[in-house]
Amino acid sequence: MKVCKFGGTSVASAQQIQKVTAIIQSDPSRRIVVVSAPGKRFVGDIKVTDLLISLGQAALAGQAVEAPLKRVWERYSEIADGLNLDGAILDSIKIDLLNRLAGDKSNEELYMDCIKASGEDNSAKLIAAYFTSLGMKAAYLNPQDAGLVVNDLPERAQALPESYERLAALEDSETIHVFPGFFGYTADGVLRTFDRGGSDITGSILAAAVKADLYENFTDVDCVFAANPHIIQNPVEIDSMTYREMRELAYAGFAVFHDEALMPAFKASVPVCIKNTNHPSAPGTMIVAERDYSRRPVTGISADSGFSTLYVSKYLMNREIGFGRKLLQILEDDEISYEHIPSGIDNLSVIIRSHRLTPEKEARITGRIKSELHADEVYIRKDFSMVVLVGEGMKLTTGLAARAATAIARTGANIEMINQGSSEVSLVFGVLKQDETKILQELYKEFFEAALVN
Repeated sequence: MKVCKFGGTSVASAQQIQKVTAIIQSDPSRRIVVVSAPGKRFVGDIKVTDLLISLGQAALAGQAVEAPLKRVWERYSEIADGLNLDGAILDSIKIDLLNRLAGDKSNEELYMDCIKASGEDNSAKLIAAYFTSLGMKAAYLNPQDAGLVVNDLPERAQALPESYERLAALEDSETIHVFPGFFGYTADGVLRTFDRGGSDITGSILAAAVKADLYENFTDVDCVFAANPHIIQNPVEIDSMTYREMRELAYAGFAVFHDEALMPAFKASVPVCIKNTNHPSAPGTMIVAERDYSRRPVTGISADSGFSTLYVSKYLMNREIGFGRKLLQILEDDEISYEHIPSGIDNLSVIIRSHRLTPEKEARITGRIKSELHADEVYIRKDFSMVVLVGEGMKLTTGLAARAATAIARTGANIEMINQGSSEVSLVFGVLKQDETKILQELYKEFFEAALVN
C-alpha cells in the first residue's frame, strides 16, 4: 500500500489534476491520496492559501469580503469547469466558504485556521468528485471522521498518539481515500492547522498509521538536489538519503519537503520517495534509514535566512548554576523557541527565528536578562543566515570543517557562528544574509565540483 501526497502545484489546475489522476490509476496500491490547496499555476500567480489568508483578514477587520471571496471561488470554478464537473461540487464549496466566514471570530487564530484549511478541504472534495466521475472507487475523507486528533492551544498543532490507532483502520480499505492535508481536529472538535506546508505532515502521519510500504511525496521537481538549483546551475541529483539528512536540509531551507514531516515516517520505518507529478517515471529521491555514504561525505548544502542572534555576556557565567535555564525561561515566557545556542565561558548566543520577535518582545527580553540575570551585555542582532552542510559521511571525514571554513574565507565573508550537532550529520555556519549566495556557491565548488574533477 502506498500513501501519495500531492503538493500545491500538482493540484493547481484541471490539467495538473488530470496528471494526478493518471498517476493514481497507474498503480492500484496507491489508495490514500493527500492533497494540498491549489498552488501557483504560473510564475507570479497567487496560491489559494494566500487568497484565503487575505479573505480571513478582511473578515476579521470587518471589511467587505465579496472581492477576496470571488477570487477564491473563481479558482475552484476554473478547475471544476476544466474537469467537466457539474455544479453540485461548486455549490458545496461555496456553502462551505460562507459557513466558515460566518464562524466564531472570538479567537482570531482558530478563525484563520478554519479559513485557511478550506483550501485543502475543498481541494480534496473536488478531486474526489472528479475521481468518482471517472468511475473510480473513491471518496473524500474528512480528518475528523477519520480520527486525526491534534492537541489544543497554545502549543503548535501536532497529531496525538490515538490518531495513529484510529487512522490504521484505513489500511484494509479498497476505496481510494482523498484526504485533505494541513489540518486536524482537537478532541473537542476544534479545527487546527499544522505549520504552513503541513500537508507533508498529514501524509507522513497517514503513511505511519497504515504502515504503508511507501510514502510518495509528489512535487514539481524530479528529485532532491544537492543545492538550490536557483543558485547553483545544474546541481548534483541525490538518488538516496537518510531521514536525518533530509530533516537537516529541510530545516535549512529545502522547500521540497516540510522539516517536521519525516518523524512519523521515520518512527514507523516507512520509506519516503520524492517524485515529480509532471514526470512520474523519474525514479525520484528515496529517503531511508540507512544508505551507502562512502562516495561523498557531504550530501547537500542549504541555507535559510531570517535569523536573529540574542547575545548575552556575563563574567563567570560558566560558574553560575542555572544561568542557562533562567535565560531560556525568559524566552519561554514570551513563547519563543530557539534554534542554536553556541557558547563560550563568559558569553552565549541564542539563535532565534526573526519572525518570533517583535520590538515589544525584544525590549522585554533584553530588559529582563539585564535586571534578573545581571548580565554585563545584552543585545539582539538581525539579518543572519544559517548555511548548513549535511551528510552522514561527514563524521568519518577528517578536515571537513577546515575545508568549509577555508571555502567561506575565499569569499571574503566572515563566519559569525559555527555549530555542529552531536550526531555530526550537519555543520552550521551563521553568516550575514548578504553573504549567503556567494558562500553557497563557493561551498558547492569545494565539495561537489572539486569532487567531480578528482
